[in-house]
Amino acid sequence: MRAVLTRVNSASVSIGGETVGKIGKGFLILLGVGPEDGEAQCRRLAEKALGLRIFEDAQGKMNLGLEQVGGEVLVVSQFTLYGNCRKGRRPSFVEAAPPELGNAMYERFLEICAELGFPPQHGCFGADMQVESVNDGPVTILLDTVQLMEEPRRK
Repeated sequence: MRAVLTRVNSASVSIGGETVGKIGKGFLILLGVGPEDGEAQCRRLAEKALGLRIFEDAQGKMNLGLEQVGGEVLVVSQFTLYGNCRKGRRPSFVEAAPPELGNAMYERFLEICAELGFPPQHGCFGADMQVESVNDGPVTILLDTVQLMEEPRRK
């Protein structure tokens, strides 16, 4: 799984002109699923993303997490995170999970976020969505479970 996580002051997702998810301060997570992804990758990515301490403390250092700042989460499916641009000018998306797996893992990611105490606002898998955000910093972090699964777990 891959995620682009952006620290935001606000973010929203709309479908057909109707807002279906909206948050204030928190994380906008664009989530892509690969063909080999399963429960372990889903849980690891959610734990890592929601545990990041990337909000500034009183001294201006990135030291606070979602819980400390009362942050919220907005998750939007983004299969294009698996776009391969090595050849030609048009990306290939064959490295993305098939829609059935992608949707299942997206839904599972949402469930895990809720289990971890951050019930997310979200878009709709496969829909044509418009995403708006007011980025804070900007602070944007790339997460990939290929790397995260190799990392030793720390508490």
